[in-house]
Amino acid sequence: MDSTQQAAPLKVFLVEDSTAVRARLAATIQAISGAELVGEAGTVGAAIDGIRSTYPSAVILDLQLEDGSGLDVLKAVRPISPALHVAVLTNYATDQHRRACMAAGAEYFLDKSSDFPRIREIVRGWTRCPGGAASGQ
Repeated sequence: MDSTQQAAPLKVFLVEDSTAVRARLAATIQAISGAELVGEAGTVGAAIDGIRSTYPSAVILDLQLEDGSGLDVLKAVRPISPALHVAVLTNYATDQHRRACMAAGAEYFLDKSSDFPRIREIVRGWTRCPGGAASGQ
Protein backbone atom coordinates (compact mmCIF):
# COMPACT_ATOMS: atom_id res chain seq x y z
CA MET A 1 0.00 0.00 0.00
CA ASP A 2 1.20 3.50 -0.81
CA SER A 3 2.20 5.35 2.36
CA THR A 4 -0.08 8.25 1.36
CA GLN A 5 -3.10 5.94 1.32
CA GLN A 6 -4.98 5.20 4.48
CA ALA A 7 -6.61 1.88 5.20
CA ALA A 8 -10.37 1.81 4.78
CA PRO A 9 -12.18 2.30 8.07
CA LEU A 10 -13.81 -0.58 9.91
CA LYS A 11 -17.51 -0.22 9.10
CA VAL A 12 -19.56 -0.90 12.24
CA PHE A 13 -23.31 -1.46 12.47
CA LEU A 14 -24.95 -1.08 15.87
CA VAL A 15 -28.01 -3.07 16.97
CA GLU A 16 -29.48 -2.00 20.32
CA ASP A 17 -33.09 -1.27 21.28
CA SER A 18 -32.33 1.08 24.19
CA THR A 19 -31.83 4.58 22.76
CA ALA A 20 -29.65 5.59 25.73
CA VAL A 21 -27.37 2.56 25.41
CA ARG A 22 -27.31 2.92 21.62
CA ALA A 23 -26.22 6.57 21.95
CA ARG A 24 -23.46 5.58 24.38
CA LEU A 25 -22.24 2.81 22.07
CA ALA A 26 -22.40 5.10 19.03
CA ALA A 27 -20.29 7.72 20.82
CA THR A 28 -17.78 5.04 21.81
CA ILE A 29 -17.48 3.72 18.25
CA GLN A 30 -17.25 7.21 16.72
CA ALA A 31 -14.37 8.05 19.06
CA ILE A 32 -12.26 5.13 17.80
CA SER A 33 -9.74 6.01 15.12
CA GLY A 34 -10.21 3.72 12.14
CA ALA A 35 -13.85 2.90 12.90
CA GLU A 36 -16.89 4.30 11.14
CA LEU A 37 -20.46 3.86 12.37
CA VAL A 38 -22.46 3.03 9.24
CA GLY A 39 -25.86 2.31 10.75
CA GLU A 40 -28.02 1.69 13.76
CA ALA A 41 -31.16 -0.34 14.43
CA GLY A 42 -33.34 -1.29 17.35
CA THR A 43 -35.42 -4.09 15.86
CA VAL A 44 -34.70 -7.44 14.23
CA GLY A 45 -36.06 -6.44 10.82
CA ALA A 46 -34.34 -3.06 10.74
CA ALA A 47 -31.08 -4.69 11.82
CA ILE A 48 -31.17 -7.35 9.11
CA ASP A 49 -32.12 -4.81 6.43
CA GLY A 50 -29.52 -2.31 7.66
CA ILE A 51 -26.70 -4.85 7.77
CA ARG A 52 -27.60 -6.17 4.32
CA SER A 53 -27.64 -2.65 2.85
CA THR A 54 -24.52 -1.17 4.50
CA TYR A 55 -22.13 -4.15 4.24
CA PRO A 56 -20.42 -3.56 7.59
CA SER A 57 -17.27 -5.37 8.68
CA ALA A 58 -18.50 -5.54 12.28
CA VAL A 59 -21.72 -5.59 14.28
CA ILE A 60 -22.31 -4.79 17.93
CA LEU A 61 -25.47 -6.77 18.69
CA ASP A 62 -27.90 -6.63 21.60
CA LEU A 63 -29.40 -10.03 22.31
CA GLN A 64 -32.85 -8.92 23.52
CA LEU A 65 -34.51 -6.57 21.04
CA GLU A 66 -37.97 -5.04 21.28
CA ASP A 67 -39.40 -7.39 18.64
CA GLY A 68 -37.26 -10.50 19.03
CA SER A 69 -33.76 -11.82 19.46
CA GLY A 70 -30.42 -10.59 18.23
CA LEU A 71 -29.70 -14.27 17.65
CA ASP A 72 -32.22 -14.11 14.79
CA VAL A 73 -30.25 -11.21 13.33
CA LEU A 74 -27.00 -13.14 13.61
CA LYS A 75 -28.48 -16.25 12.02
CA ALA A 76 -29.88 -14.18 9.12
CA VAL A 77 -26.71 -12.25 8.29
CA ARG A 78 -23.94 -14.75 9.07
CA PRO A 79 -24.52 -16.89 5.92
CA ILE A 80 -24.20 -13.85 3.63
CA SER A 81 -21.29 -12.32 5.60
CA PRO A 82 -19.23 -15.19 7.01
CA ALA A 83 -16.26 -12.94 7.89
CA LEU A 84 -18.39 -10.43 9.79
CA HIS A 85 -17.01 -9.49 13.21
CA VAL A 86 -19.80 -9.81 15.81
CA ALA A 87 -19.87 -8.90 19.47
CA VAL A 88 -23.04 -9.68 21.39
CA LEU A 89 -23.63 -7.32 24.30
CA THR A 90 -26.47 -8.38 26.58
CA ASN A 91 -28.11 -8.28 29.98
CA TYR A 92 -28.93 -11.98 29.48
CA ALA A 93 -25.43 -13.38 29.87
CA THR A 94 -26.34 -16.98 30.63
CA ASP A 95 -24.28 -19.98 29.54
CA GLN A 96 -27.16 -21.10 27.33
CA HIS A 97 -27.26 -17.74 25.52
CA ARG A 98 -23.45 -17.69 25.25
CA ARG A 99 -23.36 -21.15 23.65
CA ALA A 100 -26.15 -20.26 21.20
CA CYS A 101 -24.51 -16.99 20.14
CA MET A 102 -21.05 -18.49 19.76
CA ALA A 103 -22.48 -21.42 17.77
CA ALA A 104 -24.23 -18.91 15.48
CA GLY A 105 -20.96 -17.11 14.79
CA ALA A 106 -20.46 -14.43 17.43
CA GLU A 107 -16.83 -13.65 18.22
CA TYR A 108 -17.56 -12.16 21.62
CA PHE A 109 -20.37 -12.57 24.13
CA LEU A 110 -20.35 -9.75 26.67
CA ASP A 111 -22.37 -8.94 29.77
CA LYS A 112 -23.58 -5.32 29.66
CA SER A 113 -23.28 -5.00 33.43
CA SER A 114 -19.58 -5.88 33.55
CA ASP A 115 -18.10 -6.01 30.04
CA PHE A 116 -19.40 -2.77 28.47
CA PRO A 117 -15.96 -1.07 28.57
CA ARG A 118 -14.47 -3.94 26.53
CA ILE A 119 -16.33 -2.75 23.43
CA ARG A 120 -13.70 -0.05 22.91
CA GLU A 121 -10.77 -2.51 23.00
CA ILE A 122 -12.60 -5.05 20.82
CA VAL A 123 -13.46 -2.51 18.11
CA ARG A 124 -9.90 -1.15 18.23
CA GLY A 125 -8.64 -4.68 17.67
CA TRP A 126 -11.01 -5.14 14.76
CA THR A 127 -9.71 -1.94 13.13
CA ARG A 128 -6.37 -3.74 12.78
CA CYS A 129 -8.09 -6.69 11.07
CA PRO A 130 -11.24 -5.28 9.45
CA GLY A 131 -11.62 -7.94 6.79
CA GLY A 132 -12.37 -11.05 8.76
CA ALA A 133 -13.52 -12.53 12.00
CA ALA A 134 -11.07 -14.19 14.34
CA SER A 135 -11.69 -16.30 17.38
CA GLY A 136 -12.61 -14.26 20.44
CA GLN A 137 -14.44 -15.00 23.62
